[in-house]
Amino acid sequence: MEHRWQDLTPDARSDTPLYLQLASRLATAIHAGNWSAGEALPSERTLSEGVGVSRITARKAIALLVEQGLIRRVRGAGSFITPRVEDPLSRLTGFTRKMEQRGFTPDSIWLERGLRAANRDETVRLGLAPGAAVASLKRLRRADGIVMAVEHSTLPVAAVPDPLAIGASLYRYLEARGLSVVRALQHFRAVNAGAEIARLMGVAPRAALLVITRIGYSADQRAIELTDTYCRDDYYDFVAELHR
Repeated sequence: MEHRWQDLTPDARSDTPLYLQLASRLATAIHAGNWSAGEALPSERTLSEGVGVSRITARKAIALLVEQGLIRRVRGAGSFITPRVEDPLSRLTGFTRKMEQRGFTPDSIWLERGLRAANRDETVRLGLAPGAAVASLKRLRRADGIVMAVEHSTLPVAAVPDPLAIGASLYRYLEARGLSVVRALQHFRAVNAGAEIARLMGVAPRAALLVITRIGYSADQRAIELTDTYCRDDYYDFVAELHR
């Protein structure tokens, strides 16, 4: 058993149940970055022997962390550390770059990529003329093969005349066209997953999700991006640093 697991040994003299102690110490170690996202845990037997508890105690501790979203089980493969994204609210970074900076391998699965007429809400938010054309982009955003979010972006056709030309990163595509998003307003709201979103994200219907609505502006203060991102709350942590 590795030294980092031996440090998780519960205190038998404590009144706190052993499985809660083990789960708490393991959660602290995960948040401290002692394990990489996607790294496999040892078997319940190996863990129990290494920290000196019963297999039932080890199983209950892991089950609790699965419930909290820190660990995920893959049938036939074992238990793994869940990738998590700690997203500073004061920094504007695209999903691809954000994942790369954290050591994840990002990719997208396109669900929709084409041109259409803007609806009323898009016309107002993007400051478009009635009936103006927009690029409509919908995709699954993944890190290390795990769906982290469902994202729907709408942009003026002047910014994205050919949606099929977008590669892995929308922001890099815009930068190459001289239309970088330099400022954004974001609104957060909690929702329950509808049937389609639940299916795409692999969560239960009506599961709690966080929706981020972002309006991105170019250097000349034009609104060039309207994005709704449905985030799994078990994978995302949003962090705001406050000063007084």
